[in-house]
Amino acid sequence: MLTKKEQRLRRSRQTRIRIAQQGVVRLTVNRTNLHIYASVISEDGSRVLASASTAEAEVRKELGGSGKGGNAAAAQMIGKRIAEKAKAAGIEKVAFDRAGFAYHGRVKALAEAAREAGLQF
Repeated sequence: MLTKKEQRLRRSRQTRIRIAQQGVVRLTVNRTNLHIYASVISEDGSRVLASASTAEAEVRKELGGSGKGGNAAAAQMIGKRIAEKAKAAGIEKVAFDRAGFAYHGRVKALAEAAREAGLQF
């Protein structure tokens, strides 16, 4: 029997194969109980072109003293931040890689905020 993490990674494998076949830059998301991370990764997967997370010192200051990064409001902030960083790096269009996480809650909030900030996917 597969663990919860193994099941998630198994779900994400097929998506990553499809994105690699398209040959486009991908926006990948990882979430933990305390933080959410977003990275824009090159077509071949060899370089991280931009990244943002709730673990960054600047973001933690904006979130307040407790630095709560495990909620939808924090995910929206990271979505806007990753879109700004990607646009600064000259990236307009990406493929969204949710890494096997359900498109719901924090993952959805991050994706919608990135779209609103001008990233296309």
